[in-house]
Amino acid sequence: MVNEFQPIGRILVANRGEIAVRIIRACRAMGIESVIVASDADLDALPSLMADQVVPIGGTAPGESYLMMDKVIAAGVGTGCDAVHPGYGFLAENAGFARAVAAAGLRFLGPSPEVMEAMGLKTRARDRMAKANVPVVPGCMLGDDSDHWVKAGKEVGFPLLVKASAGGGGKGMRAVHQPTQLVAAIEAAQREASAAFGDATVYLERLLVQPRHVEVQILGDTHGNVVHLGERDCSVQRRHQKIIEESPAPRLSDELRQRICETARQAALAVGYVGAGTVEMLLDANGEFFFLEMNTRLQVEHPVSELVSGTDLVVAQIRVAQGESISDMGLDQIEARGHAIEARLYAEDPAHGFLPQAGDLLLFEVPVGPGVRVDSGVRSGDAVTLHYDPMIAKITAHGEDRDQARRRLVQALRETVVLGVQTNLAYLIDVLEHDAFADGLVHTGFVESHMTPWPAEGVNGDATIWLAAAAVGFMGSSTTVRSNAGDLRPTSLWESLGPHRMGGAAQ
Repeated sequence: MVNEFQPIGRILVANRGEIAVRIIRACRAMGIESVIVASDADLDALPSLMADQVVPIGGTAPGESYLMMDKVIAAGVGTGCDAVHPGYGFLAENAGFARAVAAAGLRFLGPSPEVMEAMGLKTRARDRMAKANVPVVPGCMLGDDSDHWVKAGKEVGFPLLVKASAGGGGKGMRAVHQPTQLVAAIEAAQREASAAFGDATVYLERLLVQPRHVEVQILGDTHGNVVHLGERDCSVQRRHQKIIEESPAPRLSDELRQRICETARQAALAVGYVGAGTVEMLLDANGEFFFLEMNTRLQVEHPVSELVSGTDLVVAQIRVAQGESISDMGLDQIEARGHAIEARLYAEDPAHGFLPQAGDLLLFEVPVGPGVRVDSGVRSGDAVTLHYDPMIAKITAHGEDRDQARRRLVQALRETVVLGVQTNLAYLIDVLEHDAFADGLVHTGFVESHMTPWPAEGVNGDATIWLAAAAVGFMGSSTTVRSNAGDLRPTSLWESLGPHRMGGAAQ
C-alpha cells in the first residue's frame, strides 16, 4: 500500500510536449528528480533534454508508446520513481492506469480511480451531480429502437444535442434542430462514438442556444477539503475545441460568479475529489448555469488560473500527494489578481478547415514582454509531426484588467515568429482584436458568428510569409560551416535545397 504522507523524491512524467516541460519545471522548483518516457520521435525533444533521466519506450504513434501502460509503469518502477504524473491526454483519465500505478507501489498524481470512473461517463456523472443538487441540462438516455428515440426527442424538446456518453472533444456529438433529423443524427453519433471511444452509447440533451462555457478550477486534498481557484471562460471554440481561454470570466456579476464557483466546489466535495480538476458549466443568456462535465485532470488552460490565483497547480498536485492540506499550502484564502488570457498556437491552416500541418520549425521565437508567459515543448529546428497534437505553444498574458491582458497578448502574438509550418497565429490575433471579443461578448457560437469566413475577402498572408522566409535565407547566404568531410557548406536555406533545382545550383 502506498504511503501518501511520504515525501516524493522522483517523479515519472508520463507525457510529452509542453505539459511534460511544465511538470519538469515544477519538479525542479521543488528539488524533485524527473524521469520521462519518450517515444522514438521524442528522444531528442525538449522535454527529453530537460529531464534528469529519459527512458525510451519505442514506437512513434501514441498506441505504440505513450498509451502502453505496461511500458510506462515499468519505466517508473525501473528508475525508482515514487510517483507518476500523467499530464493531460493519453493515460491521464484512465482509471485502469491509475490502479496499475498504485498496484506497482507508485503514487498517481490525480484523483482516485473510483472518481475517474464516476465522472468519466457523462451519463453517470449527470446522475451523480443531480443527486448532489447540482443543476444539469435536461436530457435522457436512449433505448434500443428508433421509436423510443423519437419519443425521447419530443420529451427533451428541440433543438437538442446527441452526445456520446464516453469521451469528449466534440466526437460523437450532433446538433438536431428538427424531429426528422433525429434518427440519422443518433446513428451517425453512435458510429463516431464507437470508433473514437469503443463505446457507442449516446444520450439526448437539450441544446442551449449560444451559451457560454464557464469552468471552475478546483483542488482537493486528502483530508476532505476542496477549494476553488476561480473560474475560466472557454467559450471561444471551433468544433468544440477551445481556442482562447481567460480568467476571470467577463461580464459576470459578483453574485453569479460566486454561485458558479461554490456549486463547482460542492460538486467536487460530493465525489470526494483529490488533486487538481475542473468542473465545467454551461451558462445561458438568462444567467442559469448547468453542469456539463468534470475533467479529472489538469486542463490545458490551467496557466490562466495560475496567473490570476498566484498558485502553481502542478506543485499543488505534488504537495497534495504528499499529504499536505489546503491550509498547509495557504490556499484556503485565495483572491483573484488581475486578468489572464491564453491563446493556443497550433500548426494548422485556419483558411482550410484548420487542417493540421506538419514540418520542421525553421524558426520559432516568442519575445516575452511584461506579463507574458509561454508554455511550449518545442524549439527552432524541431519537427511538428502528424503523430501528435499539433500545438506549438500556449501564449498567455496577465494584466491588471482584461483590456491590458488582451493588448499584451496581441502584442506578444504580433512579435511571435514561426517559419516552416503554417499556423493559426494571424487567426488568433483577429479573434482577440474583434470588437465583440474586446467587449467580452463571448459565447460558444462566437467563431461561427464573427470569424466565418476567414480570412476576410482580399486578405492574403502568403506574400508576407514568403518575404520573411526569403529574408531569413538572404541573411544567412554568406555564412558557411565546415562539414565532417572538411568542405565548406552554406547555411542559407536557399543554397542548401539540393540538386533538384532546374538550371544549375541554387544561388
